[in-house]
Amino acid sequence: MSMHRKLLSMAMLLTMQVAVFAQANPKKITKGIETLREQPDDKRPAVTLQLAMDIRTLPSGMDKLKLADSLSHLATEGDPGQETIQAVADTLTQALKETPQKPGKRGEPAEPYGEVAKLVRYEGATTTLDDPQYTQAVQALMANDEDAAKAAFALQDMNGKKVSLSHFKGKIVLVSFWATWCPPCRKEMGDLNAISMQYQSQMVVLSLTSEEPMTVVRWFQGVPAYHGKVLLDSGAKVAKQFHVDGLPTTFVYDRDGKLVAKAIDMRTQRQFFAMLAKAGLQPQ
Repeated sequence: MSMHRKLLSMAMLLTMQVAVFAQANPKKITKGIETLREQPDDKRPAVTLQLAMDIRTLPSGMDKLKLADSLSHLATEGDPGQETIQAVADTLTQALKETPQKPGKRGEPAEPYGEVAKLVRYEGATTTLDDPQYTQAVQALMANDEDAAKAAFALQDMNGKKVSLSHFKGKIVLVSFWATWCPPCRKEMGDLNAISMQYQSQMVVLSLTSEEPMTVVRWFQGVPAYHGKVLLDSGAKVAKQFHVDGLPTTFVYDRDGKLVAKAIDMRTQRQFFAMLAKAGLQPQ
């Protein structure tokens, strides 16, 4: 073998070794995603960011896309910071570019395109994804929000009293869709309760659940007194009207009944106040 070929072979071997070394372990990534909710709040953003970066090192294919998509579902819980949200959006964008998906049987966008659209519309991320399915997903979210802006409902509270959304015109209204079995829902209830107590003169929190009344009653027996109004959405009829496809989901209406903010996952107290500020909540 000539010296030139020997050098070329050595260079190729070195390149392969570097690539293998740089590639993250898919099993370790999967474990990291599965245990992400176990991370302390102050460490979770950094762990999420590292998972996003590790996924990018994987070879293109469905395994990579599934991991990127799974991470996007968890990254929006709480307040990971804009850098982390953008990294997750970039990773999912990269995976979709490498492994484009076919539309659903009814022509709807494949689910990961919708996840990118949500990160952009509700979490402030940007994307370089240029795909008709992504455009369609964005348009669908806009249409859903238009429906939520016009929504009206009247539901029974835990005492059997009928409560309507229109009854609170003149106040800021926060509508939260939640369930007792949902960990992020349970986690944000304390913040919602504190906000509801402190600002009851300016606003009201309506917490809608489709669970059986006794299930809800039993859960509230183990928590401090809740100052929001818990409403029973039997059959999730109102949730469907609002196009809720994950819990928790939050909508904020200003004093004129105009929809001014929406969140697609658990929020922190700081994030809730940012949403409510758009409705004109006054500090006190």
